[in-house]
Amino acid sequence: MLHYVARRLLAAVPTLLGVSIVVFLMVRLLPGDPARVVAGLLASETDVENIRHQLGLDQPGLVQYAQFLLRLVHFDLGTSVRTGQPVVAEVLARLPWTIELAATSIAVAAVLGIAGGLVAALYHNRRLDVVMSALMLFGISMPVYWFGLMLIVVFAIKLQWLPAAGSQDPGAWILPTLTLAAFSVALIARMTRSTMLEVLRADYVRTARAKGLFERGVVYGHALRNAMLPIVTVVGHQFGTLLGGAVLTETVFGWPGMGQLLVDALFARDYPVVQGIVLTFSTLFILVNLAVDLLYSAIDPRIQYA
Repeated sequence: MLHYVARRLLAAVPTLLGVSIVVFLMVRLLPGDPARVVAGLLASETDVENIRHQLGLDQPGLVQYAQFLLRLVHFDLGTSVRTGQPVVAEVLARLPWTIELAATSIAVAAVLGIAGGLVAALYHNRRLDVVMSALMLFGISMPVYWFGLMLIVVFAIKLQWLPAAGSQDPGAWILPTLTLAAFSVALIARMTRSTMLEVLRADYVRTARAKGLFERGVVYGHALRNAMLPIVTVVGHQFGTLLGGAVLTETVFGWPGMGQLLVDALFARDYPVVQGIVLTFSTLFILVNLAVDLLYSAIDPRIQYA
């Protein structure tokens, strides 16, 4: 197992290197000059050139990338152009908020999605299945930012039950959690439904019923357990996606996480912060996928990593 984990981590190095190259090039293709942003619109060209030299932006691109990699080897993501603080410190200050929101959202999505998909499979081709399938389609098709705005309009403005933004009030977690979980609920429910329909037709399920087992034991003890691998795959993938895809949600709800920091850094042309955030998201996604693969062997003992 340790050898497998070590191989997977080593295989992730080229992936992160490729991500670093792409993000390094992309942020420099953005319109705008970070030196001008730092100096201000009224600053002279001499002041802008001095700041550009201080930031190292007057050097060739290959030299800038080599310096970036050298700092990265020492776990140094550079210094924020906008605040002058180490990027690592800014990322670590915002990262727990994003992880907590993503973890809460995926937990809600997993419970509701598995339950909804299970109900739809057990009532296949009946009215309840049609209703659940329509809700799944609505959840997958709905834009996340639109759903978040509608939740704010209904529950924060009209009914005034929940706060529209912020993170200090416990009720402030509800709307962003539901917004992030909506798409994942629909996706997990669809996967659960299709997988359960396939498993419920299997010979060992018919044999279990023929032996006189209670339906609950057949569904939960035999069918659902054997259908969990693809469901766990979707849940893990969605968790990784939520970690890096909460930018719009955090912006809509004023959530003090990595997504909000990324938006602020993009507007300020803060190259080091953008690069650090994207690399952090990529690393988290790789680690989540590795954790899901290791979880397979716990769910199905036949799967061994040697």
